[in-house]
Amino acid sequence: YRVVLVCATRGELGEISDPALATPETLGEVREQELRCAAAALGISELIFLDYRDSGMAGTEGNTDPRAFAAQPADAVVRKLVEVIRRERPGAILTFEPGGGYGHPDHIAAHHHTMAALSAAGTTTYARELGAPWRTPLTWWSVLPRSAFRALRDAMSSAGLDTTWADELIETSAGWPDDEVDLMLDIAAWTDDKWRASECHATQFGENNLIRQARESLGPGLMTHEAFVLAADSRRKDAPPADLLPS
Repeated sequence: YRVVLVCATRGELGEISDPALATPETLGEVREQELRCAAAALGISELIFLDYRDSGMAGTEGNTDPRAFAAQPADAVVRKLVEVIRRERPGAILTFEPGGGYGHPDHIAAHHHTMAALSAAGTTTYARELGAPWRTPLTWWSVLPRSAFRALRDAMSSAGLDTTWADELIETSAGWPDDEVDLMLDIAAWTDDKWRASECHATQFGENNLIRQARESLGPGLMTHEAFVLAADSRRKDAPPADLLPS
């Protein structure tokens, strides 16, 4: 399969796990190389950057930077995405759920712009110069089921790890309701690839990273499933598909 990854920013405003790895001034360049490393580990066919700036976490100064992805006018972003969709003519598209996973402004913006672009890409009257219309058969939202947070918290507690952050997420009902998950994929056969890709993100995945600590304590069996919700415009009267790609 050909897999194309579209990334809106280079994570310029993220945390730096080790000052030896990057500075605030170089973080964007470093994270681009980290993402290229991860894409190679996962066998991604092509990586496309939209060249916007990281907006930072909700409520921070980065939200209002005129270069920030979350501050961009929808028309400009949608046009870029439509060009990619019409060129690639994908069988399926994966994006964030409406809440962006954990409320990051750029993740939320990515969801809304992607959904708008999917509609525009299939419209015959929209930007004909960008190519022939294309209606993507399946659109999926990547989600984190609430049960996954509980299972991780319990496993970390058993291993004697600090569960404060997991407890807070559970108390705020973070995650997607389990009964609304349409597809749960067993990715155990590719877990090593997933962890190898995670290791590429050294500025985020440092020694003190809680997920890293959990993996070292709990073993490679951590995170062996991925959950998805089928977007409304992909829903049919019959049961949801059993795979990410159309049959």
